[in-house]
Amino acid sequence: MDILKIDTKPFDNQKPGTGGLRKQTKIFMQKNFLENFIQSSISVRKNNGDKIDTWVIGGDGRYPGIQFLPKIIKLLVANGVKKIFVVGKELVAPTPAISNIIRKYNADGGFILSASHNPGGENGDFGIKVEMSNGGGAPESITNAIFEETKKIQTYLSLDISDEEALSLDEVEFLDPIKDYADLMESMFDFPAIRDWFRSGHTFRFDAMNASTGPTAIEIFVNRLEAKYDWILNAKPMPDFGGVHPEPNPTYASEIYDAMMEGVADFGCACDGDGDRNMILGKGFYVIPSDCLAVMTKYHKLIPYYKDGLLGVARSIPTSSAVDKVADKMGINVYNTPTGWKFFATLLDAKKINLCGEESFGQGGDYIREKDGIFAILFWLNILAKTGKSVAEIVKEIWSENGRIFYSQYSYEGVDKEKAEAIWEKMKTISIDGKMYGKFEIASKEVFDYKDPVTSEVSKAQGVQIFTTDGIRIFFRLSGTGTVGATMRLYIEKYEDNPEKFNLSAKDYLKDVYVLVDEILGISETFGPIEPSAVN
Repeated sequence: MDILKIDTKPFDNQKPGTGGLRKQTKIFMQKNFLENFIQSSISVRKNNGDKIDTWVIGGDGRYPGIQFLPKIIKLLVANGVKKIFVVGKELVAPTPAISNIIRKYNADGGFILSASHNPGGENGDFGIKVEMSNGGGAPESITNAIFEETKKIQTYLSLDISDEEALSLDEVEFLDPIKDYADLMESMFDFPAIRDWFRSGHTFRFDAMNASTGPTAIEIFVNRLEAKYDWILNAKPMPDFGGVHPEPNPTYASEIYDAMMEGVADFGCACDGDGDRNMILGKGFYVIPSDCLAVMTKYHKLIPYYKDGLLGVARSIPTSSAVDKVADKMGINVYNTPTGWKFFATLLDAKKINLCGEESFGQGGDYIREKDGIFAILFWLNILAKTGKSVAEIVKEIWSENGRIFYSQYSYEGVDKEKAEAIWEKMKTISIDGKMYGKFEIASKEVFDYKDPVTSEVSKAQGVQIFTTDGIRIFFRLSGTGTVGATMRLYIEKYEDNPEKFNLSAKDYLKDVYVLVDEILGISETFGPIEPSAVN
């Protein structure tokens, strides 16, 4: 095979965010856009002296991943990769299953072709996540170096063969990850107890949102745990997710959310496009992700995999402090990190933690280096089966023991980028300590910088925290997952120890606080009348 050296020109918009490089699909379809980023990623690893002998390529099935596959294979082989594992014949697999393949086959790294919870299809979004040998996303030192490489790239390597020939190369092996992943889950959880829970008459709903988890859910929940087949909703993966916005929250997964609020089943759940996020629902009850991590921490010893206890837990800084109260009472160390699973990965590798979660509907553990929606769902099923309690009883018990952290997340997606960045710059520099806003007094404001306790790598300005004298915490950041305009994320929490208020909705409890936040940040003043695109 002849190796081709193909001329190209740099793009100025290939800076990876918290979950890799994400752009509108039409941007990825530009000539050499994909190849530039892939070559830059490989060049950085080679320049670091890293091995790139074995590589994994996976994806969540979104368009045009399968069409891109031959191009990536040719580029990898031309750069000296000797073995390529392609996960899923149609390039459809959940991110956690791909992470498991990287670790099981001792690969040197991988590419996950996904934009996670973003919409898919020709008019949607596409993305590439660069994975390391631990099965987790590349750290900032690598992604920053990749971005610098994309700004100066002049050529990329490929092979002088057809796309069909690329798929048939001896270096390429297609793997079905479902059995490996299902076997892993069965080794961690008490499947007989969960089967008995279903056999005793409990009901279940899982919404795969026409995305990557459908086939895996059928194998685990139906074939192995004996749930009914028709309890798995939207199980067929589609390149555009059937027009669904595959983000499992009450806004975008309203079908299952509304059904569960009406009491259609004892337990309901959903996963996002690539299967790393989840939503947990009881009969008429919604579990916020922060409470989910607190519950998992409290009941971890019911899980066979965690029967010997936890080394520590971690949460992203925007996540509420509910888990802190549970872990402190149990004598378990708690770490706070920026948003982005890669920040958990160093703590997991160093064996400082083995359970973690973040505000964006994701929890996971030390068995892989990505968050995992089905893992979280099985964790809950295991707890339900072993305790005999309902979802609502389990969460309310946490509130009774520790007080309730009222918490809400507000997302403003696709807003004017310059205006959003102006608010961000203002909040980084403004002095508001001691200032009164109506009845609220500001105790302090800080820019959150993070120094990794393992690597000592510093990540600057990961968000702005504001504290009031009466215990309110506000966190504000710009998200790196949007592809149009800017995405502003706003998080509010307040501790409450009066049981008479526990059953209030977070929206009602925090409504005065939201007015305070709007005044401090100047959202309405900057954008005019505006509503969050999602409230969780």
